[in-house]
Amino acid sequence: MTENKILYLSQADVVSVGLKMADVIDLLEVAFKEKGHGRIEMPPKPGIHPGGGDNFIHAMPAYIPALGSAGIKWVSGFPDNAKKGLPYITGLLILNDPETGIPLAVMDCEWITAMRTAAASAVSAKRLARPESATLGVLGCGVQGFTNTEALNVNFPIKEVFAYDTSEKSLSIYTEKVAKLGLKVTVVSTPQEAVQGLDLVVTAGPILKVPHKTIKAGWLKEGAFASLVDFDSYWEPDAMKEANKFCTDDLNQFKYYQSVGYFQDVPPLHADLGELVAGKKAGRESDTERTIACNLGLALDDMAVAPTLYKRAVEMGIGTWLPL
Repeated sequence: MTENKILYLSQADVVSVGLKMADVIDLLEVAFKEKGHGRIEMPPKPGIHPGGGDNFIHAMPAYIPALGSAGIKWVSGFPDNAKKGLPYITGLLILNDPETGIPLAVMDCEWITAMRTAAASAVSAKRLARPESATLGVLGCGVQGFTNTEALNVNFPIKEVFAYDTSEKSLSIYTEKVAKLGLKVTVVSTPQEAVQGLDLVVTAGPILKVPHKTIKAGWLKEGAFASLVDFDSYWEPDAMKEANKFCTDDLNQFKYYQSVGYFQDVPPLHADLGELVAGKKAGRESDTERTIACNLGLALDDMAVAPTLYKRAVEMGIGTWLPL
């Protein structure tokens, strides 16, 4: 009988593979095109909520035949972890062989989650933002604030970033990292300065069931695009309702989240991201449209990236083989 082995990839291992943001965006382009044509399997993610509040641990399975990818991510988000010196998002991903079902790898998913979430913003922006968009506002300058900046910088001629956060430490780390991308960073003292008059806006704070509604109607200019990485946590309902197109990455999961208390006062959905990438629904149709993408974070995103990470890790001799 053949001895089965599984490859364990720590967070350091995953990072050392060297997958670039542009590579992750390309993989998600393929995955969402497959989704748009109905060629994936991805049930809505179930979750548990230890400790209550806005804590969550989600199980996220998906199967993408075109990428030879099947597996599941077990991921947690605990907003108070920052007070304990711990990351907000942590978890593990299991990649299976789609032909046998045998597990191939277990890998840390903190880096994967950071990159693929931002890549989904970039895939959305390609369809919904003006190609010449050059100014970006970021509200919430933690991990997602930076990776979304990095992702949008791949396909847009960004010249200046306006950054807002209540944490001086987060702002300091963010501005240092963004400067290495060759972008000018201006730290602003109010949320309005990170929204009003800008081409692109990203809100990337903690995900909250009860939004704090900081962003008001009239702030998002005509022709702007916003990516709501933290769901509607930052947004007043009237501000979202100014959007000409309000999109998400999966309609079924969006409806599930509504059923458990999120998104209680949002605009009607125009399209999901698979429909946009497959050309089944229109993206931006004029320079004056306000557009919003409220991506939920899908197992599809993770399973688009995992096989390439596994293949490259094997080729590079990265990771630790364990008996199964």
